[in-house]
Amino acid sequence: MFRGLYDWTLRLAGHRHAIRSMAAISFAESSFFPIPPDVMIVPMILARRDQAWLIAAVCTVSSVAGGALGYAIGYFLYDTLGQWLMNFYGMSDGIEQFRAWYDKWGAAIILVKGLTPIPFKLVTIASGFAAFNFPLFLACALVTRGARFFLIAALLKRFGQPIQDFIERRLTLVGLLFLAALAGGFAVVALV
Repeated sequence: MFRGLYDWTLRLAGHRHAIRSMAAISFAESSFFPIPPDVMIVPMILARRDQAWLIAAVCTVSSVAGGALGYAIGYFLYDTLGQWLMNFYGMSDGIEQFRAWYDKWGAAIILVKGLTPIPFKLVTIASGFAAFNFPLFLACALVTRGARFFLIAALLKRFGQPIQDFIERRLTLVGLLFLAALAGGFAVVALV
């Protein structure tokens, strides 16, 4: 099941428009799209380790730009689009609690949740809904998303071949673990 998708993603990673495609996914994931950019950044760096820092930088900048759109959805459009997205992701019941947490721990929430499998769009929309300080939001988003993507880049640049060998030998396990982490991120957010 995962082999065809993995091979297709690796081929896509070598395409001349791969970085633009990854940037679009990273931007969209931070505001409305359900799939994290990791599905592209990992194979792209495995395919082009010489461009690891460029890939991480583009992914970071586009994620933060998408986060600004997510913030705007929460701030300006929560009653329409923002609420629909939160309902779609099963988060509408917890948004008021999330808003209260922002009064106490806003920056920490952004920094921690930006590193986890919890969908970043939920953080960006909630940040706008809570009217969290926008420049501080951008700074926190840049730090947390940069840390996540540059850590992935550093690990894959340094240990790329053994990691790629492990992924290819245990592709089904890795795919299932990725899906479990993604579902777990949504479940944790739904429980909170």
